[in-house]
Amino acid sequence: MAAHFGTRLRKGAANTAVAAAVAAALVASQAPGVETDGAGRQRTTGTQPSSDTPTEDSATGNSPYYTDLPPLESPNPAPTAGPTTGPAVPGDAAAGIPATVLDAYKQAETALGEARPGCNLPWQLLAAIGKVESGHAGGGNVDADGNTITPILGPALNGNGFAHISDTDNGAFDDDSTYDRAVGPMQFIPSTWSWASRDGNGDGVENPNNVYDAALAAGHYLCRFGWDLSVEDDLRRAILSYNNSTDYLNTVLSWLEYYRKGTHEIPDGTGTPPGNRSDVPRGSNPPSRPQAPGTGPAGPSPKPPSDGGTTPSKPTPKPEPPKPEPPVTPPTATDTVDHLEDGGTAQLTAMAGDAFAERVSARAESKEGKGVAKVRVRFTIVGDTDATFTGGEKVAAVVTGTAGVAVAPALTAGEKTGSFTVRATVVGRSVPGVDYTATVTARAADALTRTGDTPMTCTVGGEFADQVEVKATYQGAAADGVAVTATLIKSVLDPAENDKGPYFKGAEGKPARTLQGLETDANGLLKLPKLYADDNAGSYMLRLTTEGGATLNVLLDVTAAGTPSPSPSASASESANPGA
Repeated sequence: MAAHFGTRLRKGAANTAVAAAVAAALVASQAPGVETDGAGRQRTTGTQPSSDTPTEDSATGNSPYYTDLPPLESPNPAPTAGPTTGPAVPGDAAAGIPATVLDAYKQAETALGEARPGCNLPWQLLAAIGKVESGHAGGGNVDADGNTITPILGPALNGNGFAHISDTDNGAFDDDSTYDRAVGPMQFIPSTWSWASRDGNGDGVENPNNVYDAALAAGHYLCRFGWDLSVEDDLRRAILSYNNSTDYLNTVLSWLEYYRKGTHEIPDGTGTPPGNRSDVPRGSNPPSRPQAPGTGPAGPSPKPPSDGGTTPSKPTPKPEPPKPEPPVTPPTATDTVDHLEDGGTAQLTAMAGDAFAERVSARAESKEGKGVAKVRVRFTIVGDTDATFTGGEKVAAVVTGTAGVAVAPALTAGEKTGSFTVRATVVGRSVPGVDYTATVTARAADALTRTGDTPMTCTVGGEFADQVEVKATYQGAAADGVAVTATLIKSVLDPAENDKGPYFKGAEGKPARTLQGLETDANGLLKLPKLYADDNAGSYMLRLTTEGGATLNVLLDVTAAGTPSPSPSASASESANPGA
Protein backbone atom coordinates (compact mmCIF):
# COMPACT_ATOMS: atom_id res chain seq x y z
CA MET A 1 0.00 0.00 0.00
CA ALA A 2 1.02 3.59 -0.07
CA ALA A 3 3.53 5.15 2.32
CA HIS A 4 2.13 6.37 5.62
CA PHE A 5 0.48 9.76 5.20
CA GLY A 6 -0.59 12.40 7.70
CA THR A 7 -3.22 11.37 10.21
CA ARG A 8 -6.60 12.99 10.50
CA LEU A 9 -6.96 13.39 14.27
CA ARG A 10 -10.40 12.45 15.50
CA LYS A 11 -11.90 12.36 18.96
CA GLY A 12 -13.23 8.96 19.92
CA ALA A 13 -16.83 10.01 20.32
CA ALA A 14 -16.88 12.03 17.13
CA ASN A 15 -15.20 9.19 15.25
CA THR A 16 -17.87 6.74 16.37
CA ALA A 17 -20.68 9.08 15.40
CA VAL A 18 -19.21 9.77 11.97
CA ALA A 19 -18.64 6.08 11.28
CA ALA A 20 -22.23 5.26 12.21
CA ALA A 21 -23.58 8.09 10.05
CA VAL A 22 -21.46 6.99 7.08
CA ALA A 23 -22.70 3.42 7.38
CA ALA A 24 -26.31 4.58 7.58
CA ALA A 25 -25.93 6.81 4.55
CA LEU A 26 -24.42 4.03 2.49
CA VAL A 27 -27.50 1.90 3.11
CA ALA A 28 -29.52 4.44 1.16
CA SER A 29 -26.88 5.41 -1.40
CA GLN A 30 -24.48 2.57 -1.97
CA ALA A 31 -22.59 1.18 -4.90
CA PRO A 32 -24.35 -1.45 -7.00
CA GLY A 33 -24.15 -4.87 -5.38
CA VAL A 34 -22.98 -3.52 -1.99
CA GLU A 35 -25.25 -4.23 0.98
CA THR A 36 -24.91 -3.17 4.62
CA ASP A 37 -25.79 -5.26 7.65
CA GLY A 38 -27.43 -4.00 10.85
CA ALA A 39 -24.10 -2.95 12.33
CA GLY A 40 -23.19 -0.88 9.29
CA ARG A 41 -20.66 -3.36 7.91
CA GLN A 42 -20.55 -3.66 4.16
CA ARG A 43 -20.75 -6.89 2.27
CA THR A 44 -20.94 -7.63 -1.43
CA THR A 45 -23.47 -9.71 -3.30
CA GLY A 46 -22.87 -11.70 -6.44
CA THR A 47 -19.36 -12.57 -7.56
CA GLN A 48 -16.91 -13.19 -4.71
CA PRO A 49 -13.12 -13.10 -4.96
CA SER A 50 -11.45 -16.37 -5.70
CA SER A 51 -9.57 -17.85 -2.75
CA ASP A 52 -6.90 -19.29 -5.02
CA THR A 53 -6.01 -16.05 -6.82
CA PRO A 54 -2.25 -15.65 -6.33
CA THR A 55 -1.45 -12.39 -4.54
CA GLU A 56 1.68 -11.89 -6.62
CA ASP A 57 -0.37 -11.71 -9.81
CA SER A 58 -2.64 -8.87 -8.69
CA ALA A 59 -1.75 -5.29 -9.54
CA THR A 60 -0.88 -4.49 -5.94
CA GLY A 61 0.13 -7.91 -4.64
CA ASN A 62 -2.93 -7.51 -2.36
CA SER A 63 -1.05 -4.84 -0.40
CA PRO A 64 -2.86 -2.87 2.34
CA TYR A 65 -5.16 -0.07 1.24
CA TYR A 66 -7.03 2.85 2.79
CA THR A 67 -10.47 2.08 4.19
CA ASP A 68 -11.82 5.62 4.60
CA LEU A 69 -15.39 5.88 3.28
CA PRO A 70 -16.85 8.76 1.24
CA PRO A 71 -18.53 11.77 2.89
CA LEU A 72 -22.24 11.45 3.59
CA GLU A 73 -23.30 13.70 0.72
CA SER A 74 -21.84 13.66 -2.76
CA PRO A 75 -20.69 17.11 -3.89
CA ASN A 76 -21.98 18.96 -6.89
CA PRO A 77 -19.24 19.59 -9.45
CA ALA A 78 -17.67 22.95 -8.73
CA PRO A 79 -14.67 24.91 -10.04
CA THR A 80 -11.39 25.09 -8.21
CA ALA A 81 -11.48 27.72 -5.48
CA GLY A 82 -10.02 30.98 -6.80
CA PRO A 83 -10.33 34.75 -6.64
CA THR A 84 -13.86 34.69 -8.04
CA THR A 85 -15.22 32.05 -5.67
CA GLY A 86 -16.00 32.14 -2.00
CA PRO A 87 -13.93 30.50 0.71
CA ALA A 88 -13.69 26.72 0.70
CA VAL A 89 -16.46 24.98 2.58
CA PRO A 90 -15.33 22.48 5.25
CA GLY A 91 -15.11 19.04 3.66
CA ASP A 92 -14.33 20.36 0.18
CA ALA A 93 -10.76 19.06 0.32
CA ALA A 94 -11.95 15.60 1.31
CA ALA A 95 -14.53 15.58 -1.48
CA GLY A 96 -12.36 17.05 -4.23
CA ILE A 97 -9.62 15.58 -6.41
CA PRO A 98 -6.28 17.38 -6.93
CA ALA A 99 -6.10 19.01 -10.36
CA THR A 100 -3.16 17.10 -11.87
CA VAL A 101 -4.38 13.76 -10.54
CA LEU A 102 -7.91 14.38 -11.86
CA ASP A 103 -6.45 15.31 -15.25
CA ALA A 104 -4.48 12.04 -15.30
CA TYR A 105 -7.63 10.00 -14.61
CA LYS A 106 -9.56 11.75 -17.37
CA GLN A 107 -6.73 11.48 -19.91
CA ALA A 108 -6.52 7.75 -19.21
CA GLU A 109 -10.28 7.40 -19.80
CA THR A 110 -9.91 9.17 -23.16
CA ALA A 111 -6.95 6.99 -24.21
CA LEU A 112 -8.77 3.78 -23.25
CA GLY A 113 -11.88 4.97 -25.08
CA GLU A 114 -9.81 4.98 -28.27
CA ALA A 115 -7.65 1.92 -27.63
CA ARG A 116 -10.33 -0.31 -26.06
CA PRO A 117 -13.76 1.19 -26.65
CA GLY A 118 -15.48 -2.04 -25.63
CA CYS A 119 -14.07 -1.76 -22.12
CA ASN A 120 -16.17 1.32 -21.23
CA LEU A 121 -13.73 2.45 -18.54
CA PRO A 122 -15.00 5.47 -16.54
CA TRP A 123 -12.43 7.84 -15.06
CA GLN A 124 -14.41 7.67 -11.82
CA LEU A 125 -13.25 4.05 -11.39
CA LEU A 126 -9.61 5.13 -11.66
CA ALA A 127 -10.38 7.90 -9.16
CA ALA A 128 -11.96 5.40 -6.75
CA ILE A 129 -8.94 3.10 -6.95
CA GLY A 130 -6.52 6.03 -6.72
CA LYS A 131 -8.34 7.25 -3.60
CA VAL A 132 -8.24 3.86 -1.92
CA GLU A 133 -4.65 3.08 -2.92
CA SER A 134 -2.92 6.38 -2.13
CA GLY A 135 -5.45 9.10 -1.36
CA HIS A 136 -4.88 10.56 -4.85
CA ALA A 137 -1.09 10.54 -4.43
CA GLY A 138 -1.26 11.78 -0.84
CA GLY A 139 -3.64 14.64 -1.48
CA GLY A 140 -2.10 15.64 -4.81
CA ASN A 141 1.50 15.67 -3.63
CA VAL A 142 2.76 15.77 -7.24
CA ASP A 143 4.60 18.21 -9.46
CA ALA A 144 3.21 19.78 -12.63
CA ASP A 145 4.31 16.77 -14.70
CA GLY A 146 2.49 14.33 -12.42
CA ASN A 147 5.57 12.94 -10.62
CA THR A 148 5.13 12.23 -6.91
CA ILE A 149 7.18 14.66 -4.83
CA THR A 150 7.90 12.04 -2.16
CA PRO A 151 8.01 8.27 -2.78
CA ILE A 152 4.82 6.31 -2.19
CA LEU A 153 5.85 2.83 -1.11
CA GLY A 154 3.89 0.05 0.49
CA PRO A 155 5.25 -2.26 3.18
CA ALA A 156 7.74 -4.99 2.35
CA LEU A 157 5.79 -8.02 1.15
CA ASN A 158 7.79 -10.37 3.38
CA GLY A 159 5.01 -12.71 4.43
CA ASN A 160 4.84 -11.18 7.91
CA GLY A 161 1.22 -10.06 7.92
CA PHE A 162 1.35 -9.53 4.17
CA ALA A 163 1.81 -11.59 1.04
CA HIS A 164 5.26 -13.08 0.48
CA ILE A 165 6.74 -11.73 -2.75
CA SER A 166 10.50 -11.88 -3.08
CA ASP A 167 12.26 -9.09 -4.95
CA THR A 168 11.69 -9.11 -8.72
CA ASP A 169 13.28 -5.80 -9.79
CA ASN A 170 16.52 -5.71 -7.77
CA GLY A 171 15.11 -2.64 -6.05
CA ALA A 172 14.88 -0.60 -9.25
CA PHE A 173 11.35 0.66 -8.54
CA ASP A 174 10.87 0.12 -4.80
CA ASP A 175 14.43 0.53 -3.40
CA ASP A 176 14.15 -2.93 -1.84
CA SER A 177 16.32 -5.72 -3.19
CA THR A 178 14.92 -8.32 -0.77
CA TYR A 179 11.15 -8.05 -1.12
CA ASP A 180 8.76 -6.33 -3.49
CA ARG A 181 6.73 -3.31 -2.38
CA ALA A 182 3.79 -1.59 -4.04
CA VAL A 183 4.92 1.60 -5.77
CA GLY A 184 3.40 4.93 -6.75
CA PRO A 185 -0.06 6.52 -6.72
CA MET A 186 -1.76 3.40 -8.15
CA GLN A 187 0.38 1.00 -6.06
CA PHE A 188 1.72 -1.41 -8.66
CA ILE A 189 4.11 -4.08 -7.48
CA PRO A 190 7.27 -4.21 -9.64
CA SER A 191 6.51 -7.63 -11.13
CA THR A 192 3.17 -6.34 -12.43
CA TRP A 193 4.54 -2.99 -13.56
CA SER A 194 7.16 -4.82 -15.63
CA TRP A 195 4.46 -5.84 -18.12
CA ALA A 196 1.52 -3.52 -17.40
CA SER A 197 3.48 -0.24 -17.59
CA ARG A 198 2.39 2.56 -19.93
CA ASP A 199 3.65 6.02 -20.91
CA GLY A 200 0.67 8.24 -20.13
CA ASN A 201 2.28 11.66 -20.52
CA GLY A 202 4.25 11.00 -23.71
CA ASP A 203 7.70 11.64 -22.28
CA GLY A 204 9.07 8.31 -23.46
CA VAL A 205 9.37 6.95 -19.90
CA GLU A 206 7.10 4.46 -18.14
CA ASN A 207 7.30 5.54 -14.50
CA PRO A 208 5.09 4.04 -11.75
CA ASN A 209 5.69 7.21 -9.69
CA ASN A 210 4.07 9.37 -12.37
CA VAL A 211 0.31 9.67 -12.00
CA TYR A 212 -0.30 9.89 -15.77
CA ASP A 213 1.70 6.72 -16.45
CA ALA A 214 0.20 4.90 -13.46
CA ALA A 215 -3.40 5.86 -14.28
CA LEU A 216 -3.08 4.72 -17.90
CA ALA A 217 -1.44 1.46 -16.81
CA ALA A 218 -4.24 0.88 -14.30
CA GLY A 219 -6.81 1.46 -17.03
CA HIS A 220 -5.22 -1.07 -19.36
CA TYR A 221 -4.89 -3.51 -16.46
CA LEU A 222 -8.60 -3.22 -15.66
CA CYS A 223 -9.55 -3.62 -19.33
CA ARG A 224 -7.62 -6.82 -20.02
CA PHE A 225 -9.32 -10.15 -20.81
CA GLY A 226 -11.95 -8.32 -22.85
CA TRP A 227 -13.83 -7.14 -19.75
CA ASP A 228 -16.65 -4.66 -20.28
CA LEU A 229 -16.73 -2.47 -17.17
CA SER A 230 -20.30 -1.38 -17.85
CA VAL A 231 -21.27 -4.97 -16.99
CA GLU A 232 -21.46 -5.49 -13.23
CA ASP A 233 -19.82 -8.91 -13.14
CA ASP A 234 -16.90 -7.73 -15.27
CA LEU A 235 -16.52 -4.60 -13.13
CA ARG A 236 -16.27 -6.75 -9.99
CA ARG A 237 -13.79 -9.13 -11.59
CA ALA A 238 -11.61 -6.22 -12.67
CA ILE A 239 -11.59 -4.58 -9.22
CA LEU A 240 -10.90 -7.88 -7.45
CA SER A 241 -8.03 -8.54 -9.85
CA TYR A 242 -6.48 -5.30 -8.61
CA ASN A 243 -6.69 -6.40 -4.96
CA ASN A 244 -8.42 -9.68 -4.13
CA SER A 245 -10.45 -8.59 -1.10
CA THR A 246 -14.19 -8.25 -0.65
CA ASP A 247 -13.68 -5.28 1.69
CA TYR A 248 -11.48 -3.67 -0.96
CA LEU A 249 -14.18 -4.25 -3.58
CA ASN A 250 -16.82 -2.65 -1.34
CA THR A 251 -14.65 0.37 -0.57
CA VAL A 252 -13.80 1.01 -4.23
CA LEU A 253 -17.44 0.62 -5.28
CA SER A 254 -18.48 3.14 -2.60
CA TRP A 255 -16.04 5.75 -3.92
CA LEU A 256 -17.00 4.95 -7.51
CA GLU A 257 -20.65 5.66 -6.76
CA TYR A 258 -19.69 8.81 -4.87
CA TYR A 259 -17.58 10.21 -7.72
CA ARG A 260 -20.24 9.34 -10.27
CA LYS A 261 -22.61 11.70 -8.45
CA GLY A 262 -20.14 14.55 -8.81
CA THR A 263 -16.85 15.90 -7.56
CA HIS A 264 -14.70 18.95 -8.13
CA GLU A 265 -11.12 19.93 -8.77
CA ILE A 266 -8.92 21.26 -5.96
CA PRO A 267 -5.36 22.61 -6.17
CA ASP A 268 -2.51 20.11 -6.06
CA GLY A 269 -1.25 19.44 -2.55
CA THR A 270 -4.46 20.57 -0.82
CA GLY A 271 -6.21 17.21 -0.68
CA THR A 272 -6.84 15.39 2.58
CA PRO A 273 -4.70 12.26 2.91
CA PRO A 274 -6.59 9.22 4.17
CA GLY A 275 -6.25 8.19 7.78
CA ASN A 276 -7.23 4.53 8.08
CA ARG A 277 -5.31 1.66 6.53
CA SER A 278 -6.58 -1.89 6.19
CA ASP A 279 -3.64 -3.35 8.17
CA VAL A 280 -3.89 -0.81 11.03
CA PRO A 281 -6.72 -1.02 13.61
CA ARG A 282 -9.18 1.84 13.14
CA GLY A 283 -8.34 4.68 15.50
CA SER A 284 -4.61 4.00 15.48
CA ASN A 285 -2.52 6.88 14.23
CA PRO A 286 -0.14 5.99 11.41
CA PRO A 287 2.98 8.14 10.91
CA SER A 288 2.25 11.60 9.52
CA ARG A 289 4.86 11.62 6.74
CA PRO A 290 5.97 9.16 4.07
CA GLN A 291 8.57 6.83 5.48
CA ALA A 292 11.63 5.31 3.91
CA PRO A 293 11.25 1.58 3.21
CA GLY A 294 11.43 -0.50 6.36
CA THR A 295 11.27 2.43 8.80
CA GLY A 296 8.61 3.32 11.34
CA PRO A 297 7.76 6.03 13.86
CA ALA A 298 10.49 6.82 16.33
CA GLY A 299 10.88 9.23 19.21
CA PRO A 300 13.19 10.06 22.10
CA SER A 301 13.75 7.38 24.71
CA PRO A 302 11.78 8.03 27.92
CA LYS A 303 13.80 9.37 30.86
CA PRO A 304 13.62 7.57 34.23
CA PRO A 305 11.79 9.53 36.98
CA SER A 306 13.92 11.30 39.61
CA ASP A 307 13.02 11.70 43.33
CA GLY A 308 15.83 14.18 43.94
CA GLY A 309 17.54 11.85 46.43
CA THR A 310 20.39 9.44 46.35
CA THR A 311 20.16 6.92 43.64
CA PRO A 312 19.62 3.50 45.23
CA SER A 313 21.81 0.64 44.20
CA LYS A 314 20.48 -1.31 41.31
CA PRO A 315 19.10 -4.76 42.09
CA THR A 316 20.71 -7.68 40.39
CA PRO A 317 18.80 -8.13 37.13
CA LYS A 318 17.01 -11.39 36.73
CA PRO A 319 18.02 -13.43 33.71
CA GLU A 320 15.67 -12.82 30.84
CA PRO A 321 13.71 -15.79 29.64
CA PRO A 322 14.72 -16.98 26.18
CA LYS A 323 12.90 -15.16 23.41
CA PRO A 324 10.59 -17.34 21.37
CA GLU A 325 11.78 -18.04 17.88
CA PRO A 326 9.83 -16.11 15.26
CA PRO A 327 7.39 -18.26 13.33
CA VAL A 328 8.85 -19.75 10.21
CA THR A 329 6.75 -19.17 7.11
CA PRO A 330 6.60 -22.43 5.16
CA PRO A 331 7.83 -22.07 1.60
CA THR A 332 5.21 -21.71 -1.08
CA ALA A 333 5.25 -23.71 -4.28
CA THR A 334 6.69 -20.65 -5.99
CA ASP A 335 9.57 -20.54 -3.50
CA THR A 336 10.64 -24.05 -4.48
CA VAL A 337 11.07 -23.23 -8.17
CA ASP A 338 14.72 -23.26 -9.20
CA HIS A 339 14.36 -22.70 -12.94
CA LEU A 340 12.10 -22.88 -15.96
CA GLU A 341 12.49 -25.30 -18.84
CA ASP A 342 10.90 -25.50 -22.27
CA GLY A 343 7.86 -27.70 -21.84
CA GLY A 344 8.17 -29.26 -25.29
CA THR A 345 7.26 -26.33 -27.55
CA ALA A 346 7.47 -27.17 -31.24
CA GLN A 347 8.48 -24.74 -33.97
CA LEU A 348 6.42 -21.56 -33.79
CA THR A 349 5.59 -20.41 -37.33
CA ALA A 350 2.41 -18.93 -38.74
CA MET A 351 1.29 -17.01 -41.76
CA ALA A 352 0.25 -13.39 -41.22
CA GLY A 353 -3.28 -13.22 -39.85
CA ASP A 354 -3.41 -16.91 -38.91
CA ALA A 355 -3.31 -18.67 -35.56
CA PHE A 356 -0.12 -20.51 -34.63
CA ALA A 357 -0.70 -24.25 -34.72
CA GLU A 358 1.65 -24.79 -31.76
CA ARG A 359 1.37 -23.31 -28.27
CA VAL A 360 4.15 -22.20 -25.98
CA SER A 361 4.65 -24.35 -22.88
CA ALA A 362 7.05 -24.02 -19.96
CA ARG A 363 7.88 -26.36 -17.09
CA ALA A 364 8.69 -25.09 -13.59
CA GLU A 365 11.27 -27.32 -11.92
CA SER A 366 12.89 -27.62 -8.50
CA LYS A 367 16.64 -28.01 -7.98
CA GLU A 368 16.12 -31.76 -8.22
CA GLY A 369 14.49 -31.36 -11.64
CA LYS A 370 11.00 -32.22 -10.42
CA GLY A 371 7.99 -30.39 -11.83
CA VAL A 372 6.40 -27.89 -9.44
CA ALA A 373 2.62 -27.57 -9.54
CA LYS A 374 0.48 -24.54 -8.67
CA VAL A 375 3.07 -22.01 -9.83
CA ARG A 376 1.98 -19.02 -11.85
CA VAL A 377 3.95 -18.57 -15.07
CA ARG A 378 3.71 -15.34 -17.02
CA PHE A 379 4.03 -15.43 -20.82
CA THR A 380 4.92 -12.08 -22.41
CA ILE A 381 5.16 -11.21 -26.11
CA VAL A 382 8.32 -9.17 -26.65
CA GLY A 383 9.51 -7.36 -29.77
CA ASP A 384 8.20 -5.34 -32.69
CA THR A 385 5.13 -7.40 -33.53
CA ASP A 386 1.37 -7.12 -33.57
CA ALA A 387 0.94 -10.79 -32.67
CA THR A 388 -1.21 -11.42 -29.59
CA PHE A 389 -2.54 -14.17 -27.41
CA THR A 390 -6.20 -15.14 -27.70
CA GLY A 391 -8.27 -12.14 -26.66
CA GLY A 392 -5.83 -9.58 -28.00
CA GLU A 393 -3.52 -9.58 -24.97
CA LYS A 394 0.26 -9.34 -24.96
CA VAL A 395 0.57 -10.99 -21.53
CA ALA A 396 -1.00 -14.12 -20.08
CA ALA A 397 -0.52 -15.81 -16.71
CA VAL A 398 -1.11 -19.56 -16.41
CA VAL A 399 -0.85 -21.87 -13.38
CA THR A 400 1.28 -24.99 -13.77
CA GLY A 401 -0.41 -28.38 -13.62
CA THR A 402 0.60 -31.45 -11.65
CA ALA A 403 3.59 -32.05 -13.94
CA GLY A 404 4.76 -28.46 -13.48
CA VAL A 405 3.82 -27.48 -17.04
CA ALA A 406 2.00 -24.28 -17.99
CA VAL A 407 0.66 -23.89 -21.53
CA ALA A 408 0.14 -20.37 -22.86
CA PRO A 409 -3.03 -19.39 -24.72
CA ALA A 410 -2.94 -19.73 -28.49
CA LEU A 411 -0.91 -17.16 -30.38
CA THR A 412 -2.40 -15.26 -33.31
CA ALA A 413 -0.14 -13.68 -35.91
CA GLY A 414 -0.70 -10.07 -36.90
CA GLU A 415 0.24 -8.49 -40.21
CA LYS A 416 3.85 -7.69 -39.32
CA THR A 417 6.19 -10.34 -40.66
CA GLY A 418 9.43 -11.43 -39.03
CA SER A 419 10.45 -12.95 -35.71
CA PHE A 420 9.56 -12.00 -32.16
CA THR A 421 10.00 -13.51 -28.70
CA VAL A 422 7.61 -15.09 -26.23
CA ARG A 423 9.17 -14.93 -22.76
CA ALA A 424 8.12 -17.20 -19.89
CA THR A 425 8.88 -16.10 -16.30
CA VAL A 426 7.82 -17.22 -12.84
CA VAL A 427 5.52 -14.71 -11.16
CA GLY A 428 7.02 -13.62 -7.84
CA ARG A 429 10.49 -15.07 -8.37
CA SER A 430 13.69 -13.79 -9.96
CA VAL A 431 14.68 -17.02 -11.66
CA PRO A 432 15.85 -16.93 -15.29
CA GLY A 433 13.05 -17.08 -17.83
CA VAL A 434 12.81 -19.01 -21.07
CA ASP A 435 12.63 -17.30 -24.47
CA TYR A 436 10.88 -18.81 -27.47
CA THR A 437 11.29 -17.51 -31.02
CA ALA A 438 8.14 -17.19 -33.11
CA THR A 439 8.09 -16.28 -36.79
CA VAL A 440 5.35 -14.69 -38.87
CA THR A 441 5.62 -15.26 -42.61
CA ALA A 442 3.92 -13.29 -45.35
CA ARG A 443 0.50 -14.40 -46.56
CA ALA A 444 1.03 -16.99 -49.28
CA ALA A 445 -0.74 -18.93 -52.01
CA ASP A 446 0.18 -22.29 -53.48
CA ALA A 447 -2.07 -22.02 -56.57
CA LEU A 448 -3.22 -19.33 -59.00
CA THR A 449 -5.96 -19.81 -61.62
CA ARG A 450 -7.79 -17.54 -64.05
CA THR A 451 -11.46 -17.01 -63.31
CA GLY A 452 -12.27 -16.97 -67.07
CA ASP A 453 -10.96 -18.66 -70.23
CA THR A 454 -11.47 -15.92 -72.83
CA PRO A 455 -8.32 -15.57 -74.99
CA MET A 456 -6.38 -12.37 -74.34
CA THR A 457 -6.09 -10.71 -77.77
CA CYS A 458 -5.53 -7.23 -79.12
CA THR A 459 -4.49 -5.44 -82.33
CA VAL A 460 -1.32 -3.39 -82.45
CA GLY A 461 -1.65 0.01 -80.80
CA GLY A 462 -4.92 -0.94 -79.12
CA GLU A 463 -6.05 -2.20 -75.72
CA PHE A 464 -7.12 -5.66 -74.59
CA ALA A 465 -10.89 -5.92 -74.21
CA ASP A 466 -10.71 -8.12 -71.11
CA GLN A 467 -8.80 -7.71 -67.86
CA VAL A 468 -6.98 -10.68 -66.39
CA GLU A 469 -8.64 -11.84 -63.16
CA VAL A 470 -7.14 -14.61 -61.00
CA LYS A 471 -7.96 -16.46 -57.81
CA ALA A 472 -5.31 -17.40 -55.26
CA THR A 473 -5.74 -20.40 -52.97
CA TYR A 474 -3.71 -21.98 -50.20
CA GLN A 475 -4.29 -25.65 -49.48
CA GLY A 476 -7.57 -25.37 -51.35
CA ALA A 477 -8.92 -22.37 -49.43
CA ALA A 478 -9.15 -18.81 -50.73
CA ALA A 479 -5.94 -16.94 -49.95
CA ASP A 480 -6.77 -13.36 -49.00
CA GLY A 481 -4.30 -10.52 -48.67
CA VAL A 482 -1.65 -12.29 -50.74
CA ALA A 483 0.87 -10.10 -52.54
CA VAL A 484 1.02 -10.72 -56.30
CA THR A 485 3.63 -9.57 -58.81
CA ALA A 486 2.70 -9.28 -62.50
CA THR A 487 5.53 -9.21 -65.07
CA LEU A 488 5.44 -9.21 -68.86
CA ILE A 489 8.33 -11.59 -69.55
CA LYS A 490 10.25 -12.44 -72.68
CA SER A 491 9.29 -16.13 -72.59
CA VAL A 492 8.59 -18.99 -70.20
CA LEU A 493 12.27 -19.88 -70.46
CA ASP A 494 13.48 -16.32 -70.02
CA PRO A 495 11.66 -14.59 -67.13
CA ALA A 496 13.40 -11.26 -67.75
CA GLU A 497 11.11 -8.29 -68.22
CA ASN A 498 10.20 -7.74 -71.87
CA ASP A 499 11.05 -4.41 -73.45
CA LYS A 500 8.32 -4.53 -76.09
CA GLY A 501 4.82 -5.84 -76.62
CA PRO A 502 1.88 -5.49 -74.18
CA TYR A 503 2.17 -3.18 -71.20
CA PHE A 504 0.29 -1.67 -68.28
CA LYS A 505 0.03 2.06 -67.82
CA GLY A 506 2.17 3.30 -64.97
CA ALA A 507 2.75 6.77 -63.57
CA GLU A 508 1.84 9.56 -65.97
CA GLY A 509 0.57 6.93 -68.44
CA LYS A 510 4.04 5.60 -69.21
CA PRO A 511 4.39 1.92 -70.17
CA ALA A 512 5.03 -0.39 -67.19
CA ARG A 513 5.78 -4.06 -67.69
CA THR A 514 6.08 -5.05 -63.99
CA LEU A 515 3.50 -4.36 -61.31
CA GLN A 516 4.27 -5.03 -57.64
CA GLY A 517 2.18 -4.52 -54.51
CA LEU A 518 -0.94 -6.11 -56.00
CA GLU A 519 -3.01 -7.95 -53.39
CA THR A 520 -5.87 -10.45 -53.43
CA ASP A 521 -9.13 -9.46 -51.79
CA ALA A 522 -11.02 -11.22 -49.01
CA ASN A 523 -12.13 -13.90 -51.47
CA GLY A 524 -8.65 -14.45 -52.88
CA LEU A 525 -9.52 -12.60 -56.11
CA LEU A 526 -7.41 -10.08 -58.00
CA LYS A 527 -8.31 -8.20 -61.19
CA LEU A 528 -5.30 -6.72 -62.96
CA PRO A 529 -5.36 -3.27 -64.56
CA LYS A 530 -6.00 -2.95 -68.28
CA LEU A 531 -3.35 -4.10 -70.73
CA TYR A 532 -2.34 -2.16 -73.85
CA ALA A 533 -0.38 -3.12 -76.99
CA ASP A 534 2.43 -1.23 -78.68
CA ASP A 535 3.22 -1.49 -82.40
CA ASN A 536 4.82 -4.94 -82.18
CA ALA A 537 2.64 -7.85 -83.23
CA GLY A 538 3.29 -11.33 -81.89
CA SER A 539 2.70 -13.69 -78.94
CA TYR A 540 3.75 -12.57 -75.47
CA MET A 541 3.64 -13.92 -71.96
CA LEU A 542 2.32 -12.41 -68.70
CA ARG A 543 3.61 -14.12 -65.54
CA LEU A 544 2.00 -13.74 -62.11
CA THR A 545 3.81 -14.93 -58.97
CA THR A 546 2.95 -14.97 -55.26
CA GLU A 547 4.61 -15.57 -51.93
CA GLY A 548 4.47 -19.31 -51.42
CA GLY A 549 5.48 -20.25 -54.94
CA ALA A 550 2.26 -20.02 -56.92
CA THR A 551 2.87 -19.05 -60.57
CA LEU A 552 0.55 -18.48 -63.50
CA ASN A 553 1.52 -17.76 -67.14
CA VAL A 554 -1.08 -16.02 -69.35
CA LEU A 555 -0.67 -15.94 -73.16
CA LEU A 556 -1.22 -12.56 -74.83
CA ASP A 557 -1.63 -12.26 -78.64
CA VAL A 558 -1.14 -9.00 -80.50
CA THR A 559 -2.15 -9.05 -84.18
CA ALA A 560 -1.68 -6.64 -87.02
CA ALA A 561 -4.67 -4.57 -87.98
CA GLY A 562 -7.14 -6.61 -90.02
CA THR A 563 -5.62 -9.96 -88.94
CA PRO A 564 -8.15 -12.48 -87.58
CA SER A 565 -7.90 -13.16 -83.86
CA PRO A 566 -6.57 -16.58 -82.83
CA SER A 567 -9.05 -19.31 -81.97
CA PRO A 568 -10.04 -19.92 -78.33
CA SER A 569 -7.85 -23.04 -78.29
CA ALA A 570 -4.85 -20.73 -78.11
CA SER A 571 -5.63 -20.11 -74.48
CA ALA A 572 -4.60 -23.68 -73.78
CA SER A 573 -0.99 -22.51 -73.84
CA GLU A 574 -1.59 -20.71 -70.55
CA SER A 575 0.02 -22.59 -67.71
CA ALA A 576 0.14 -22.52 -63.95
CA ASN A 577 3.45 -24.36 -64.11
CA PRO A 578 6.44 -22.03 -63.85
CA GLY A 579 8.42 -24.30 -66.17
CA ALA A 580 5.77 -24.43 -68.90
